Amino acid sequence: MLKDITLGQFFPGDTLVHRLDPRTKLILMVVYITALFMAKGFPAYTFMLAVLITCLAVSRIKPKAIFRGLKPIFIIICITVILNIFFIRGETVLFQYRAIVITQEGLITAVFMASRLMMLIISTFLLTYTTSPITLTDGLERMLSPLKKIKLPVHEFAMMMSIALRMIPTLIEETDKIMSAQKSRGADFETGGLLKRAKAVLPLLIPLFISAFRRADELATAMESRCYHGGEGRTKMKILRFASRDFVALLFGACIVAAVVLLN
Repeated sequence: MLKDITLGQFFPGDTLVHRLDPRTKLILMVVYITALFMAKGFPAYTFMLAVLITCLAVSRIKPKAIFRGLKPIFIIICITVILNIFFIRGETVLFQYRAIVITQEGLITAVFMASRLMMLIISTFLLTYTTSPITLTDGLERMLSPLKKIKLPVHEFAMMMSIALRMIPTLIEETDKIMSAQKSRGADFETGGLLKRAKAVLPLLIPLFISAFRRADELATAMESRCYHGGEGRTKMKILRFASRDFVALLFGACIVAAVVLLN
């Protein structure tokens, strides 16, 4: 299960999506999520799914990586579906047994909510899969640069986000090593009920926290030894510039919002 967590990973490539400016991809992700929450009804959701599939096809991200990333949140999706099915009331009753009532409106809402959640997560995956953490940090810092006028630490915030994204795969790998070491000593993480599995995971937390703090201390020492003192006076090796493809992509994002409004 831990190996299925792909958030924060970057798949290098030379596709159109990879070549887009990180600021463009950040804006398009916000636009897509906004349009996704605006969508109402089957035509709008079908259109949003078609847009997402098109973007995945252009980026050449393998469907296997997408589905592998969705496996850890499968339980959350199932809980969302169950809650909507049993707690959304409507006029058309499909099944009723005492206090349990399933309506057509609740079933439709459950399908739409699950689809929305999956498409939202996949769009986030698409951003991290096609953008390196350093480039993503530069783009976020440039977008938030106007906030420097009110003395907000924009560079430090972007740096923290970059370190957090890059630490996710590292901590997952460290957790997998600790689990393998515990299994070799007789620990069992796969059998028993939910409570038993939760108790079996507790011995992993202490060595994982120790490892995380050790890596954080080593990173801080490495940054200090390289004379890192924040973003004041720092220069960029690669200057971000919008290209014609970025303006076309932003226009495409505006068309998505307009299409959703019309389909609604």
